[in-house]
Amino acid sequence: MPRRRSSGQRRRRKPTRVKVVPYVVPTRRRAPDHSMPLTVPTRWVKNIISLFLLPWCAILTQTFFTAFTRATFHQQLWAGAEFWFFTLGAVLWLIAFFGLPRPVIIYVFGHELTHVLWVWLMGGRVSKFRVSGDGGHIVTNRTNFLIALAPYFFPLYSVLAIAVYGIASLFFNVAPYGQLLYATLGITWAFHLTFTCWMIPKNQTDLSDHGTFFSLVFIYMMNLLLLSVLLVIASPQITFASFGADLVENLRSFSEWVGSLADRFIDAALGAPMLPNR
Repeated sequence: MPRRRSSGQRRRRKPTRVKVVPYVVPTRRRAPDHSMPLTVPTRWVKNIISLFLLPWCAILTQTFFTAFTRATFHQQLWAGAEFWFFTLGAVLWLIAFFGLPRPVIIYVFGHELTHVLWVWLMGGRVSKFRVSGDGGHIVTNRTNFLIALAPYFFPLYSVLAIAVYGIASLFFNVAPYGQLLYATLGITWAFHLTFTCWMIPKNQTDLSDHGTFFSLVFIYMMNLLLLSVLLVIASPQITFASFGADLVENLRSFSEWVGSLADRFIDAALGAPMLPNR
């Protein structure tokens, strides 16, 4: 059974690791009877995919900040209580993160539990779950890049807060506690963001096992997607349709820019005079 070790933060004497131990291969080797087919390392393929994801990351980033700026300043999202309670929660957590002992074991528990949830989503089984102040790991019969990277883009505690609020709304009037929900989301999202940024430079094999470049690009894109969803939910002036329309418009502008750049490059390669952009 493949042994998969995922760990949160460990102390200086133990670097933080998430280890995936593969199956043991045969003990003897011999020359194949036929020529081996040409193979391409999976990591190379993922790096190529990462290059194609970079423009999408740039377009999504532009769309998010355009929508956020429009909602905040032109549509006065900043004047709403939800915005300030979310911001208050995030600021309180930042003060706690940088000024108080960090609750590492809470992060490690959420980290490993996120692995478990995504193993179950992928149809796998978990036979061991271990969490301590020095780190943790799970043992599972299934692993892939989604399972490995899930703790870095899936804000488990924010999702739990929304789930608890939603379930409670089925039985009670929770409308008076909406501001408390936004404060909780501010705390839990900042918790996710700060620990993710803190853990990434610590030689996490969660990232290196699937290619560090690919992992970082994928983590960034997924976090930005989740932030975009939260922005649409939090702002009554922004809808998924309007956000999608902005995304398509930015994609069209990017395509036109790439086409113009390609035309200029071809003209330069053929020696044709380059016309200035109008």
